[in-house]
Amino acid sequence: MINRQNSKGLRGEITVPGDKSISHRAVMFGSLSDGLTEVTNFLQGADCLSTIDCFRRMGIEIENRPDKILIHGRGLHGLKAPSSALDVGNSGTTARLISGILAAQPFQTTLTGDASIQKRPMRRIMEPLSMMGADITSLNGNDCAPLCIRGNALNGIHYHSKIASAQVKSAVLLAGLYAGGETQVTEPVISRNHSEIMLRYFGADIRTEGTTVRIQPEPELTGRHIQVPGDISSAAYFIAAGLCVPGSELLIKNVGINPTRDGILKAALAMGGDITVLNEKHDGEPTADLLVRSSRLHGITIEGAIIPTLIDELPVINIMAAAAEGTTIIKDAAELKVKESNRIDVMVKNLTAMGGCITGTDDGMIIEGGKPLHGAVIDSCLDHRIAMSFSVAALLAEGETTIKGRDCVNISYPSFYEDLKALEH
Repeated sequence: MINRQNSKGLRGEITVPGDKSISHRAVMFGSLSDGLTEVTNFLQGADCLSTIDCFRRMGIEIENRPDKILIHGRGLHGLKAPSSALDVGNSGTTARLISGILAAQPFQTTLTGDASIQKRPMRRIMEPLSMMGADITSLNGNDCAPLCIRGNALNGIHYHSKIASAQVKSAVLLAGLYAGGETQVTEPVISRNHSEIMLRYFGADIRTEGTTVRIQPEPELTGRHIQVPGDISSAAYFIAAGLCVPGSELLIKNVGINPTRDGILKAALAMGGDITVLNEKHDGEPTADLLVRSSRLHGITIEGAIIPTLIDELPVINIMAAAAEGTTIIKDAAELKVKESNRIDVMVKNLTAMGGCITGTDDGMIIEGGKPLHGAVIDSCLDHRIAMSFSVAALLAEGETTIKGRDCVNISYPSFYEDLKALEH
């Protein structure tokens, strides 16, 4: 239960957990490398722990220490057949990326997950992997998990993806590590590029030209040290709270500001947000500290190429839009329908329950800002981004807000509520 603040806003410094996308990839690529990979600031969330479990069950020794993760890689061809199905839990990133790896292994694997994963579309990776020669079957015949993946010899292809998706792109590139000949992926607009940056760092021959990425097979990958930056998707809730709660001033330390992920910053600035970027670093994944002050926001239109760079932040952007003056229109975001929940429907239902004015569309939503919010019972639908977004909304609402399924934040940010509470004054 969350009550509206009767204070002078949120104040202080915060360091958010490590980036979820980068943490996943560090485990996967470290496992496929020769030698030791050391990962610091690893995200100890349920999704990333599912990735560790999957690779442990394929014979990779992974030490999860309090201050670091140590991955004893066995090389590109060092994975062993698991004794039973690999369970990815709630992690779509694990499911889709690992499929590209499993497609080339000399063994058969069943890949499954929780009820949410078993509803999420897998045809988007089954299609290009099958074009490469993969043998993948949806056991329920609905193009969703559980999947049976029978390892096969793969061929390099040039895949023209219909959607800008880092998961699709990464699945194909990982399969391309094992393929005969070069593999290329062309997207309509560029999606997040963490795989390209990290694979190159481990030693892969991977190049980007415009929206096309090409990778050569059979690289010699070598274990490396990975310092995971703070997750901008987790920082987004504090950015929104800092902008919308009157009297707030927050310093968010060491946040990843990769330009394929920084759409939340561009949108917030376009809405009139007071955000200062400090201490920028550009070695590998770019990072910075973000100084956020409460601001008078105004509505904007969010559409087109920026959408892949803020797709996970759109729920909390809805909350910012509800607090802003004027109308915010979100387009080209039909992908929201196939996340951990149908985030268009869930945002409309819950924000309406709090007194917000929001209309769902086929590919987004229209939010009329400036309406006073009141407390309500919020159904998170066990979607971590919904639960955290409405925790921010609760700070702006009169009365008490109860979030059902609030513990789903453990997927990506186990200490979220404690960290938010610590900033209250």
